[in-house]
Amino acid sequence: MLATINYSLMRTTITLNDKVFRALKLRAAESDESVSKIVEDAVKYQILEDLEDIEDAKKRQNEPFYSFDDLVSEFQAEGLL
Repeated sequence: MLATINYSLMRTTITLNDKVFRALKLRAAESDESVSKIVEDAVKYQILEDLEDIEDAKKRQNEPFYSFDDLVSEFQAEGLL
């Protein structure tokens, strides 16, 4: 038997550029999805992307650090900038 997980829904307000909102409404109409579903999926996708970035950063935390300023200085010394 599968367990049922009940998630509560939270109503919120977001502010969008008019053109972005019109495009979102068109996408919702064309895909037969609600605006809420599309926005929620986009937020979930962004959170997953962030989690992947955090995992990658953790994997690289012991790598030597090379500052941007040092890199610019090196490029300038070599005549690349």
